Amino acid sequence: MKFLIDNWMLILVAVSSGGMLLWPMLSGGMQAGGLDANTAVQRINREKAVVVDVCDAAEFSAGHISGAKNVPLGELEAKLPLTVKNKALPLILVCASGARSGRAVAIAKKLGYEQAQSLNGGLKAWKQANLPTEKA
Repeated sequence: MKFLIDNWMLILVAVSSGGMLLWPMLSGGMQAGGLDANTAVQRINREKAVVVDVCDAAEFSAGHISGAKNVPLGELEAKLPLTVKNKALPLILVCASGARSGRAVAIAKKLGYEQAQSLNGGLKAWKQANLPTEKA
């Protein structure tokens, strides 16, 4: 007990630094259930996953993952069933940074796409991994 009282400041620093290391994971900075770029490539190649870009048309035409289908987030609920008819296929949802695609996963799962996942970091992470993109 004397040790704790004598070294309370060191203990406080240790606990707060540990909290700062855990904060991104606890606050959702690392999206639960999301994919990194390399895992996404494996799912595309091995499981025939469908890539759906939820950016608006202007962002999509400026650059997107090769072979991705564009369904803007605002139209996702209406157009996703028409774009991807097979709900059993894995679905990879992408946006510029990963924020919108996280919301899109919830919509896709509500529509019955149980294998829907978001690309962590979005198109930015895809480009940082030096993976191919194309412009419309």
